[in-house]
Amino acid sequence: MLGLTNGRKWVYMKSITGWFRRTHKVVGSFQLLFLFAVPFLSIGGSPAALIDWPGRRVFILGSVYTVADSLLLMLMLLSAAFGMFLFTALYGRLFCGYACPQTVFLHDLVHPIERFFEGDRGPRMRRDERGSLAERLPRKIGKWIAFALVSWLVSAAFMSWFTGPGIWWGDASHAAYTLTAVFAGGWFLDFAWFREQACNYLCPYARFQGALCDDESLVISYDVPRGEPRGPKAGKERGGCVDCNKCVVVCPQGIDIRDGFQLECIACGLCVDACTDVMGKLGHPTLVRYTSAAEEKGLTRRLIRPRSIVYTTILSVIALIFTGIVWNHHDFTVNVARNAGDPYVQDPDGMIRNTYLLKVVNLDGHAARDFVVRVDGLPNATVMVPNIHLEPLGSSTAPLILRVAPGSVGPNTPFTVNVVDGDNTVTRKLNFAAPGPS
Repeated sequence: MLGLTNGRKWVYMKSITGWFRRTHKVVGSFQLLFLFAVPFLSIGGSPAALIDWPGRRVFILGSVYTVADSLLLMLMLLSAAFGMFLFTALYGRLFCGYACPQTVFLHDLVHPIERFFEGDRGPRMRRDERGSLAERLPRKIGKWIAFALVSWLVSAAFMSWFTGPGIWWGDASHAAYTLTAVFAGGWFLDFAWFREQACNYLCPYARFQGALCDDESLVISYDVPRGEPRGPKAGKERGGCVDCNKCVVVCPQGIDIRDGFQLECIACGLCVDACTDVMGKLGHPTLVRYTSAAEEKGLTRRLIRPRSIVYTTILSVIALIFTGIVWNHHDFTVNVARNAGDPYVQDPDGMIRNTYLLKVVNLDGHAARDFVVRVDGLPNATVMVPNIHLEPLGSSTAPLILRVAPGSVGPNTPFTVNVVDGDNTVTRKLNFAAPGPS
């Protein structure tokens, strides 16, 4: 385990340069910057992004959303699911190869640390196979310490999306630091040992991508007609595979792309960089490339096809609904529920009384607000509700008492409660309970 014994079948990945590796660095750098920097940003005094779990609210781009906006969460999950379906149908596993956090952390954090302490593929393999424990142990201890530090930093950055940036200077709860330690332990195990096995055994994406891909989906493929039979002189004779094995040693999954499409392939393109480099020196185009099953059959790859049209249509509908909800989103929420107990009470003076609980939450993080409550649909009703003044992000639950004269309303009369703040009004529809005709 951890490279000190032969119990773990290690993938010794060789470093590579090329267009796709440079693309990895750009995409990975942007994602790491996004992970670490966004919790420090604010818009109009509110966090740019914060999941306030205890407060049951989410800050996004200066707006605040609560459990009353659960429909938005459902729409976001649906859009993520169908977006993944569409992306996979068009581009295969490019998400796995370029945007998955597992890939980004391994390519841009773990592998550079490993090369710094232990060298590239060749020296690492020789030292692990034939080196003494005294020769290996100091390097591995240094590597593990670096992995532990990176694991903690990544976990703290993740937790800062829930606690705010205060976690970096001790301004967070004990629970937050406990969770950070748990996550850090998981990431350390992944960085130090599990690695590509997470893609091969844990991640479900590789398992169901077969149902999402078709002959038009983008995959990495080896050009068998041009490459075979492979051999040391093949490249000089007709541009075939020289069997240099470079496409294998650079693969982070430890597979041979020349064996055909494999579930473990994450479409990272490093084998394309390797083959492009070798074939370029021989004056031939690469044998490993991004293509599709349709193109390999001599057909034209189609981006617009029934599957992509269906996914795009569903995503468009979800986007329209989501946009409409956000556009009509108010800076306060209102919830009205009937008080527990009998639906109505007849007071000594004969008036029929219904009691409700009115909860108002001020989602404005900067200004205090005064709310006015109005009731429509109950003529001549007496409305009793206390004044509602809320500080920024404050909430209040108050009784709303309605009294009407007997016989003036039916047994189940609909009405509306309007909570007004300036030009904004939130309306809730309810029913007034009263005795039926005798």
